[in-house]
Parts: sequence; C-alpha cells; structure tokens
Amino acid sequence: MKYTKQEYQEYLEKKSPNSSLIKDVLAAFLVGGAICVVGQAIFCIYKNFGGLSDDTAKTAVSITMIFLGAFLTGTDVYGRLAKFGGGGTLVPITGFANAIVSPAMEFKREGYVMGLAAKMFSIAGPVLVYGICASAAIGVIYYICGFFTGGAL
Repeated sequence: MKYTKQEYQEYLEKKSPNSSLIKDVLAAFLVGGAICVVGQAIFCIYKNFGGLSDDTAKTAVSITMIFLGAFLTGTDVYGRLAKFGGGGTLVPITGFANAIVSPAMEFKREGYVMGLAAKMFSIAGPVLVYGICASAAIGVIYYICGFFTGGAL
C-alpha cells in the first residue's frame, strides 16, 4: 500500500499516542532529580559515615551509581522508571550503565561471545568512539593554542 506524504502524516497522527508536554517534563524532572538526590545521599553517607575524602567519596559514588543503574536495568526496574520519567533517566552515569546493560540483557540468549559481549556496546559504543575522538581533538587544539600563546591557556 502506497501513501502520499499527507496520508502518511495523517496515519502517523492517528496512530501516535498523544502526550502532555507538561506531564512529560514534570515526570522527567522528578525522576532525574530523584536520581541526583540518591547520588548526593550516597556521597554524604560515604563522606560523613565512611570517613572518605571528597575525591574518594566521589569515585565511590560513581561506582555505586553505575552498579545501581546496571542492577536496576537487570531487574527491569530501570525500564519501568524510564517509561514514567522518560528523559529524566538519562542522567549521565545511570543512563550510560543502562545503555550498556540493556543490549547485553537482550542478546544474552545468543551466547556470551556473539550475544552478550558483541552487543553490549551497540548503543554505548558510538558514544565512546565520538567522545574519545572529540576529547583528543580538543586536546590537540588546546595544545596548539597553548603553543602559540606561550602556554597561557
């Protein structure tokens, strides 16, 4: 069946769920904020009760949040949270853990090597590649600018 552009647009509007922008923004704000509050609470616990220095506590919080993101993805809690909070679950560290664990869980039935290991970075891989390339390019630009300005950057 062939559609004209207008017919296809009408079809999409009829089939697409309507969403309230205010409800979506509020849910994303609440979920993203809750994730950040949990991270801050963990930091305070590590710092005040664990006796860790600021730098060590920050590292421990990062590790803990990655673990929690991966664990909640594996137990499908993160997926349900994402259905409610949408973009609020893209808080960088837990969202990245989710982006790595989700494809691994989906393809584990294909085996550990060709399923789990091969598909684990299917979503996060491009982020890593372009992030590393961009940071290297910025480092070179920073070095060159520092060379011409006598290191005054």
